[in-house]
Amino acid sequence: MRKLLRSIIGTLALCAALPALAGDKIKVQWLGQAAFKITTLDDKVIVIDPWLLTNPKTPPEFKKLEALGKVDVVLVSHAHFDHMADAADLAKLNNAPLWAPAGLSQSFITLGVLPATQALRINKSGTVTPVGPKVKITLVHAEHSSELVWKNPATGKDETHVGGEPGGFIVELENGFRIWHMGDTGVFGDMKLIADMYKPDLVLMPIGGGQFVLNPVDAAMVTRDFIKPRTVIPMHYLTNPGLPGTPAEFIKALGNSATKVLAINPGETVEF
Repeated sequence: MRKLLRSIIGTLALCAALPALAGDKIKVQWLGQAAFKITTLDDKVIVIDPWLLTNPKTPPEFKKLEALGKVDVVLVSHAHFDHMADAADLAKLNNAPLWAPAGLSQSFITLGVLPATQALRINKSGTVTPVGPKVKITLVHAEHSSELVWKNPATGKDETHVGGEPGGFIVELENGFRIWHMGDTGVFGDMKLIADMYKPDLVLMPIGGGQFVLNPVDAAMVTRDFIKPRTVIPMHYLTNPGLPGTPAEFIKALGNSATKVLAINPGETVEF
């Protein structure tokens, strides 16, 4: 009996000495357009393409950057306003690094938007670990444009500057779960190569179509024939008249694919 009691006490002491687990689920929250907040198993927070304050689809409770809580790293896929409008301010608020395609980060530095210690440069196929070695972030190709429109505070006029090449991000989390945030993109053949290389479990995919990104039919084709992920969250649709595609059209075009479509609303969170 005494041996059993000592064994129980020893086990309890060992458990008390172990660090508390941060969480057992990966959390992915959509904030409208292409803005996502990803919380890792180690409670690290990654924010991608933050356009919140003037985004008509962002819920009112997130119209203050402080509402996101602590942010460990900010990722920006390209220079268009609806993907980076609040990125620099969010990075400053949290003293967090901002990773973006090299030309865009260089423009942030040159224009004084962020210091070189905070505006960090990455190119396609580059991999970084800004929240620790267990989480890998890789920049991959996207088929789009990327010019930076910047309001000169001295003149009050808009100027167009180098925005770097557009991209998407593969985020590999602690347990090997991989998320592909596609940024803005049209169809390109190497979507299949990227899928073969990184095998994403979840794809955050633009479907709005119009004159800007994948339309629902094209998005369904690349999902079904090129990528074949477990899950897709549609994004970048119905924010303005130039993005008319809908999740219903995407799901219909997808047909009998095994991919699960999570058509969540801005502000909602899903767990994996």
